Amino acid sequence: MMTMIFILLAYLLGSISFALVASWVFNLPDPRTYGSGNPGATNVLRSGKKAAAVLTLLGDAGKGWLAIILTQHFTATWSLGDETTAAVGIAVLLGHIFPVFLRFEGGKGVATAVGILLGLNLAMGLLAILTWIIVAVIWRISSLAALTAAALAPIYAVFFLGFGINALAVMVMSLLLIWRHKSNISNLIAGKEARIGNGGAS
Repeated sequence: MMTMIFILLAYLLGSISFALVASWVFNLPDPRTYGSGNPGATNVLRSGKKAAAVLTLLGDAGKGWLAIILTQHFTATWSLGDETTAAVGIAVLLGHIFPVFLRFEGGKGVATAVGILLGLNLAMGLLAILTWIIVAVIWRISSLAALTAAALAPIYAVFFLGFGINALAVMVMSLLLIWRHKSNISNLIAGKEARIGNGGAS
């Protein structure tokens, strides 16, 4: 019963769109009405308000981290196992991608996934961030950086977490991220994906 409650709360937490929250705070247009139409930090950056993009990034990552940390904190109190932590991670990501508050049309989940990884294992999360940075600096394509980090995340998970349900959850989350970037993959193959600093898509 407690596991189901944690999963539901994680999904609802994930459904909070910090792109919309930041846009409201800074009196910006709805991020779904310009750029890529994606309610995420990269698209909010197109508004020209860097502080709003930073707030979006930290909020979206923070909710993923918080969901994991709270679950781990109450593991002993309510006899929750790794399966609950794994399910909560997937639930908070699904909440971001399919938010009940936005008619199930959310963001791509990169920042939230990073927050989840940081919650599961700090070094693993930092390595995923480093992967994104390296690819972004070399190729200057946000989606390529995200896809590379997503593809390598399961390998990092096995290394830091071992073969187990949490590593399996990371694999599921990676597949979700890759699927959410299917239009970006098509653009990459066609050589049409915009670069960072030139309206880079996300």
